[in-house]
Amino acid sequence: MNSPTSTLPANSLPMGSTAGNKSTPPKRIARRLPVQKLWPMWAIVATQAGVLVVFVALWEIAANTGFIDAFFWSKPSAIWSTMITFFSQGDAFTDIAYTFRSTILGFVLGTSVGALLGMSFWWSRNYALIMQPYIICLESIPKLALAPLIILVFGMGLSSKVAIATALTLIVSTLTAYSGVQAVDKDQEKLFYSLGASRWQVFTKLVAPSCVPWIISILRVNIGLALTGSIVGEFVSSQHGLGRTILYAGSTYEIALVWVAVIVLSALSIVMYIGVTWLEKFLRKGVVH
Repeated sequence: MNSPTSTLPANSLPMGSTAGNKSTPPKRIARRLPVQKLWPMWAIVATQAGVLVVFVALWEIAANTGFIDAFFWSKPSAIWSTMITFFSQGDAFTDIAYTFRSTILGFVLGTSVGALLGMSFWWSRNYALIMQPYIICLESIPKLALAPLIILVFGMGLSSKVAIATALTLIVSTLTAYSGVQAVDKDQEKLFYSLGASRWQVFTKLVAPSCVPWIISILRVNIGLALTGSIVGEFVSSQHGLGRTILYAGSTYEIALVWVAVIVLSALSIVMYIGVTWLEKFLRKGVVH
């Protein structure tokens, strides 16, 4: 019995093969990386606004129809009327300025002092080893739990809120700057010394510039921590501030006022975040140049 292949014509060859049993490799299909086309900015902004409008409309409808309890959740129309009253008759601008000042002061103090403290560890390994367990211990302690003690020491004024905001940002900046010190290129350091540079010159020309990108990377985190510290300080004891407004409105069940303070606080945090982002870009350009 003949095999099926024996009946094939002589000029009939399988696909992908040639005479002499030489096979040609199949052609490879060139694959392109998937490229996602970005929408124009106006489309993105319009979509974001549309999502917000839909959310607010559903919230209003749910509150009016009784699907959610308007007493606990309030509704956009009541929040809007309360916001108008808050800005026209209340202490809106005083509270915003109070929270803004304490946040910025705590941010600047915590970041600058922490960065200097972290870079100072470069001068002595013994000094760094002695201070390291204390820094780690302070980092592990929940600083917010110390807020009542800080209020008692610094009083009910602005200084206590600045102290809490500074405490939250100080240790983070210290550890970040110290990581930058440890990442300094030892070969470059030896090169500086071989060229006759002093320790101060090595610190100012090599160590400090090497730590700047590390410090810049922590700015966005620190502004959020500083704002948290200010709000917590206002929760504990304060005469002004958005945190005090939220605490007061919650204790009197003025839910609409709570939402107003939260919305204003969110807007303030976005403004400060944008400012820190601009500062970060400015500092990065200075480091590159």
